[in-house]
Amino acid sequence: MSGARRVVITGGAAGLGRAMAEAFLAAGDRVAVCDADAQAVAAIRAAHPEMLAEIADVTDPAALGAFLAGVEAAWGGADIVCANAGTGGPAGRIDEIGYEDWHHCLAVNLDGAFLTCRWAAPILRAQGHGLILLTSSISGLFGFPQRTPYVAAKWGIVGLTKALASELGPSGVRVNAICPGAVEGPRMDRVIAMEAAARGQTEDDVRRGFTEAVALRRFVRAEEVAAMALFLASEGASAITGQALVVDGHTERVA
Repeated sequence: MSGARRVVITGGAAGLGRAMAEAFLAAGDRVAVCDADAQAVAAIRAAHPEMLAEIADVTDPAALGAFLAGVEAAWGGADIVCANAGTGGPAGRIDEIGYEDWHHCLAVNLDGAFLTCRWAAPILRAQGHGLILLTSSISGLFGFPQRTPYVAAKWGIVGLTKALASELGPSGVRVNAICPGAVEGPRMDRVIAMEAAARGQTEDDVRRGFTEAVALRRFVRAEEVAAMALFLASEGASAITGQALVVDGHTERVA
């Protein structure tokens, strides 16, 4: 894929999704994003009026479908589809987690990815080329305690990636997952506060635990994860599919 590629990103108006959107835009690509956060959508529209940006919750099949149908109508398809929308979900022992909280976490992280991939697959298959990128997490590779909904959802993303890579590979379509570590920013601050409350620790202790668990002893920057997305969309990655690629500073133990 070369030239002005058509890039679709769910959860793309803030945080990691916005970093990816801006990286692809800077590379000369056309970018469309959706996000459930109306304020974030308004902000990215103001910053990048050339970008398609719509409010859509990936847990609402009708709203997500309307966004994706609009992209298809405007562009005639897509070249790169990033199923990125996610939520950290609740923290606590499994017997403390409500079913609704469990289901919402899986709905955002895993069901939203399924719906996005279900739309993208026939389009990319018919073209005979394309890339699907799914956002998992190091939680999709490690079993972190007191985060069972999030961990289960992110392991599911890796499984979805493996299955789709086999399903779509014969049509020339690649599928990969990116597994970020702790990404600095407001979302990680919220996760740290939530985990501190669940563990009975201070936020400083939880933050220290995260940084000391990785070889580089620091959090990842959103731009570093976006750089991985750009690489996976490049010709240099044309033989990479079915992989869960980690951008985490090398996690050595569970925090």
